[in-house]
Amino acid sequence: MRHLVVIKGAGDLASGVAHRLHQAGFPVIMTEIARPTVIRRAVAFAEAVYSGTITVEGVTARLVTGPEEALTKALQGEIAVLVDPRAEVITALRPPIVVDAILAKTNLGTNTDLAPIVIALGPGFTAGRDAHAVVETRRGHYLGRVIWQGEALPNTGIPGEVMGYTEERVLRAPADGIFMGCKAIGDPVTAGETVAMVDGVPIAARISGVLRGILHDELEVTIRMKVGDIDPRGERDYCFTISDKARAIAGGVLEAILHLTPSPENKLMLE
Repeated sequence: MRHLVVIKGAGDLASGVAHRLHQAGFPVIMTEIARPTVIRRAVAFAEAVYSGTITVEGVTARLVTGPEEALTKALQGEIAVLVDPRAEVITALRPPIVVDAILAKTNLGTNTDLAPIVIALGPGFTAGRDAHAVVETRRGHYLGRVIWQGEALPNTGIPGEVMGYTEERVLRAPADGIFMGCKAIGDPVTAGETVAMVDGVPIAARISGVLRGILHDELEVTIRMKVGDIDPRGERDYCFTISDKARAIAGGVLEAILHLTPSPENKLMLE
C-alpha cells in the first residue's frame, strides 16, 4: 500500500504512465468510464473494460469489480482497471499517490486533498493548488516537463504534427449516430478509402498510412468527434507500442513522484 498509485483515466497517455510506474515497481490501479472512447486502443489499458484483459509491451491489465479486487490484482503484479467514473476507489483505499490522466483539458474534481502526492497531466490544472505537480503534455520543447508552480501550456486544439500532417491525420464523425469501423488498427489505408461509418455515412481517410487508432464499434458519437487516427509514417509496429509522447509524460510523472517522496522512502523503493 505504501506506493500504491491510482490513475484517473486509462487512455493511451495514461497507460504509458501506468506502464512506466508498473515497471518501476509501483502497484497501479486505473479508473475508467463504462464505455471508454479511447482511440489508440491497442496501447490503452482502458480496452480491458471491453475485453477483460489487455497486454501492452508485456504488462497486463485486468478488469476488476471493486476496490478490494483492484488492490489484490495490483499487488499481484497486474494493472487493475476499475469502472469508476468518480474515482471512488481513492476514498476507499486512500492511496498515497494519485495521478489525474483523464486529459479532459479541465479539472473534473482533482485537488491536493486526495492524497499525499497528487500529479495532474496537461492543461486545466494549477500546480500548487489543484495538484502538487503538473506534467506538460503538449508536444515540443517542454513535453514531459514537471511544473511545480503554474499551469501547463494551453490546449491549441490542433493535433500534433507528423510528417507535416496535423488535422489531416484525424478521422472525425460526419454526423451524430452509432460508430462502426471498417478497418482494424494496424491496417494500411489510402487517401479516399472508407475507414469507418456513422449510421451508414462513410468516413474517408484524408491521407495514406496505417490506422494507428480507431474507436470501439457501436459507440454513440457526435458530429466532429474524433473517432480515428492515421499515422502517415506507415510503420505498423508504432500502432502497438507506447508512443514517444506517452513515454516522455511518464518520465515526468515518475520524476515528480520521486521528488515528492521523502528521501528515506526513495531509498526503500530502490532497494
